[in-house]
Amino acid sequence: METDHKSLAALDPTGRLYNEDLAPATERKWTSYSFFAVWMSAIHNIGTYTFVAGLFVIGLTGWQVLAAILIGTAILFFGMNWAGKMGQRTGVPFPVMARISFGIWGANIPALIRAVIAICWYGIQTYLASMAVVVLLLRIDPDLQQWQNQSFLGLSLLGWACFILLWILQLLVITRGMEAVRRFQDWAGPIVWAVMLGMAVWLLALAGWNIPMDLSINPLAGGDVVRGVLTGAFLLVATYATMLLNYCDFTRFAKSERSVIRGNFWGIPVNFAAFAAISITMTIGTVVVFGKAITDPALILAKVPDTFVLVIGAVMFIVATIGVNVVLNFVSPAYDLANVWPKHINFRRGGIISAVLALLVMPWNLYSNPVVVNYFLGGLGAFLGPLFGIMAADYFLINRGVINLRDLYRSDETGEYFFRKGFNPKAIAVFIPTAAIAAVMALVPALNAVAAFAWPVGLVLAGVAYYLAMGVAVKPDAIQVKPEAQLEPAE
Repeated sequence: METDHKSLAALDPTGRLYNEDLAPATERKWTSYSFFAVWMSAIHNIGTYTFVAGLFVIGLTGWQVLAAILIGTAILFFGMNWAGKMGQRTGVPFPVMARISFGIWGANIPALIRAVIAICWYGIQTYLASMAVVVLLLRIDPDLQQWQNQSFLGLSLLGWACFILLWILQLLVITRGMEAVRRFQDWAGPIVWAVMLGMAVWLLALAGWNIPMDLSINPLAGGDVVRGVLTGAFLLVATYATMLLNYCDFTRFAKSERSVIRGNFWGIPVNFAAFAAISITMTIGTVVVFGKAITDPALILAKVPDTFVLVIGAVMFIVATIGVNVVLNFVSPAYDLANVWPKHINFRRGGIISAVLALLVMPWNLYSNPVVVNYFLGGLGAFLGPLFGIMAADYFLINRGVINLRDLYRSDETGEYFFRKGFNPKAIAVFIPTAAIAAVMALVPALNAVAAFAWPVGLVLAGVAYYLAMGVAVKPDAIQVKPEAQLEPAE
């Protein structure tokens, strides 16, 4: 494959489309367990627990919460199989895949949107987990309060120490490459499971081994129940919609398409349902034991009287944060930034730049500003449905899985994906109005009842509009890309 990569590099004399990290993957080592581990890392975290607990707080019973989770994960499972197939068959990362529909330069539009979302949430997730560690450290050693009373740039000195610790640990993982990511995930997910099960057993014992799954603190009736379940299901899908765009960043390393599907099955519907069951059991347990629903697992852990358990819990939050951030918020911008300037930015440098930016935006200020979180990040998140709709319609309906792999790296105007000056005007023309519709649905207060459906509406609208705008046109000289495909030498 060395000669093949050289032939691709020769197609890009400008150095604006190719480097080794953006080239089709040559080593396919990821197994079903690798993708199962990806989903354990993405799911086993504070955010998922809080999401599940939040569905209970709005009025759903334990059983209804699980119904919402099962519907949402079923949709997510089939969507990720589609997204995973794109990466496994071509071996290319997300920003290169976006060149098929948006053009060789236009691909930077979806890539940078995804990167901005990921970098901001990377910082916010790190901050939230560091605050959980602060709570546990203060519980372990109250004398640390003196460092909590002093602040710098809006964050306490203890908060800074915990934030920088998590920031450095995550950087150590990502800068070692995708194989290091795979090895970390292989053991991180099960560790978090063990601690969550331990906390659940402790709460069950305090509750007298009786957790009423039909309990609701704000009972809903009739159509409100159905609406609540469906809202929860589509909110779940929207939460992980970022992965639909860039799942090919992971599946490009898959041994086979079957390994992706099996890993997705055990990692999404099965694992998510099990983790949700533990989370909702713990949430209901806090109502039984403490008289109120506690939606933050760190606050539950802080009530454990054993110091050793608290230390283990603090380590768990660190591992969980690294896991979810690497999967959802770190790998993608590393590739996305590399795509902007491949000649000088590789995967490792893209990861370092992402980490530095996540620090510089001071995420504690972002998180405390509802305008930023709800409107800026929420608006950008609404764009993801239309982006995936355009890419999926192009790959599966228009090109029918047949692409010209070599032309993804061809920078001259004879390339199939050059379109008009490197941009596909039809993709952009479809994206702007459909993204606007999705953003309005997600952000306008008067449309709160349908806000959770902004993602699927945007996806369908963009997919249909793009299909009609482009029509069915498979090039007769296109290369059929298969897992075992070999690139032909340059002419």
